[in-house]
Amino acid sequence: MEVKLYNSLTNQKEVFKPIKENEVTCYVCGPTVYNFVHIGNMRPVVTFDILRRLFIRLGNKVTFISNFTDIDDKIIKQAKEEGVSEKEIAEKYIEAFEQDRENIHSLKPDYQPRVTNTMKDIVDFIDQLVQKGFAYEVNGDVYFRVNKIKDYGTLSNMKIDDLVVGARIDENSLKESPLDFTLWKKTEEGIKFDSPWSMGRPGWHSECVVMINKLVPGGHIDIHGGGFDLKFPHHENEIAQEEALHNHKIANYWMHNGFINVDNVKMSKSLGNVKRAVDLLKEYGGNTVRFVLINSYYRTPVNFSDELLLSAKKEVEKIEQTYLKLSIKLQLAGISLDSYDKELKSNEFIDALCDDLNTPNALTEMYKTLKEANVALRANPSDLELLTQLFFTLKDMIDLLGLKFDLVKLTAEDIALYEEYNLSKANKDFEKSDQLRKILIERKIF
Repeated sequence: MEVKLYNSLTNQKEVFKPIKENEVTCYVCGPTVYNFVHIGNMRPVVTFDILRRLFIRLGNKVTFISNFTDIDDKIIKQAKEEGVSEKEIAEKYIEAFEQDRENIHSLKPDYQPRVTNTMKDIVDFIDQLVQKGFAYEVNGDVYFRVNKIKDYGTLSNMKIDDLVVGARIDENSLKESPLDFTLWKKTEEGIKFDSPWSMGRPGWHSECVVMINKLVPGGHIDIHGGGFDLKFPHHENEIAQEEALHNHKIANYWMHNGFINVDNVKMSKSLGNVKRAVDLLKEYGGNTVRFVLINSYYRTPVNFSDELLLSAKKEVEKIEQTYLKLSIKLQLAGISLDSYDKELKSNEFIDALCDDLNTPNALTEMYKTLKEANVALRANPSDLELLTQLFFTLKDMIDLLGLKFDLVKLTAEDIALYEEYNLSKANKDFEKSDQLRKILIERKIF
């Protein structure tokens, strides 16, 4: 099935063609682990999780990579505030992030590289840039020569001349150009590592590109993803370094998700409206928070508000109720919920996801299936073939969107109770049937 993706590199929707047939490599920029992540950090987690699920569903082998930045000035500052080491801070907030990822029902990446475990590779990579004249050292710091890359600015649609005009020039800077970015930073403070230039730590823009080169031969992947705010300068600078050493732009497809708004205002620390993922997930649950994120097209802003979250919670409950009713109906009829050997009726749903991950349109198709299922449960409760097909179609949709519902697995005792309930009704023993009905409701069979 043909997949179309909006490519930020070309600013158009393109038919996806993997480097290797039936194999997809995807790298998504992960968090800097200095504190609990905000809900904006969850948007790429959910967006690219669904993309990953889609490619797997279409029969591809997917290699999914997402990193942790565990060296940063913010981590050093937080370590001082908490009176612990930088490593302890990183471990604490990596664990917290992993819990958020699990609670929002996203699959664990195949690889989760960390800067601290990639240091030798980063130093070697920067040294190659220096040796080839793409970078230079000044008093222990190392900078990348942006003007050595002819098409710098391609991803962000910016021209070097315009960037130079708009750049702030620090009179005390020893950089050759105000656009040159840091590859290695000499430092006396916090965690530091040895290098040919100084004791220090790497600049942020080298981390991801080195990790990709380490994990994927040749450093050439299919998809590189992240938030729109990473497009410039982070992703632009990644491309510059890869072009310098390997003459390609890392990924054939660059994808960027939109921002998060809170009550129709852009979320930012300066406004004090930052929503932590852990808090929203605890209050509303993973399904509800995930539903809000996928209810908007991934490239557009998402607006979070209490009203919207409560509305989403109700929608999720409707999906769950129908899904559970179908599952109970099939189990009572002795039909297994584990497998289905016939064609599913989710083609239009998958078509929507194949059209640049259009989750709102996919949800529209899901609602059609839910409506059909509710009608069938009322009007055709004995049509087990139809109910079975609707259940597995709905299951396919739920799995692809990453929603998670715990189905009630009926025991032999549950089924016996249900049969006894039907028998008491048939015999017009209403007192007994009412008693049994209460038990069945408690067990979520009704």
